[in-house]
Amino acid sequence: MTVFGNLKPAGLATLAAGAALALAACSPTPSQAPQSSSSASTPATSQATITASASPSASPNTSATVGAVVEGFPQQLLPLMPGATVVSSSFDKASAPATAALVATVTAPTAAVVDFYTASLEAQGFKAVPGEAVGAVASKDFVRGDNETVNLSVVEAAGVATFTIGANVAAESAK
Repeated sequence: MTVFGNLKPAGLATLAAGAALALAACSPTPSQAPQSSSSASTPATSQATITASASPSASPNTSATVGAVVEGFPQQLLPLMPGATVVSSSFDKASAPATAALVATVTAPTAAVVDFYTASLEAQGFKAVPGEAVGAVASKDFVRGDNETVNLSVVEAAGVATFTIGANVAAESAK
């Protein structure tokens, strides 16, 4: 029984490593398999390989780009703050709810970023949820109706605020 107790965490670690590699769009390497000659580890190793090779990297309807606002991005819903530079963006209008995300930087204080997006979202009927941070990171959540949400997170370093804003909204809102 002790042998199974030792192999089970190794099998779970192998599955986790395989899933992480699939998300990173990498192929698993033999060095990631558990170092055991027992046949009990073989199914876990095989399953991790199958999962990693068969997993898609994202929904086929998701569009994403680096350094620009992706085509079709709902800029009216999530406008780019004036003076900000886009790091990356993504949009999936086919999912329910539709999802959009934007990562950008701006030479402005965190409070200015939060104020800009709070005003923009409240003008569209979103309500701010109580809470201003998660740990040391400025984070603000907004809701509209029963199923539309937006999250804004901001980290500031050396006078540059890096912010991520993500939305899960009804498809008709993502225009």
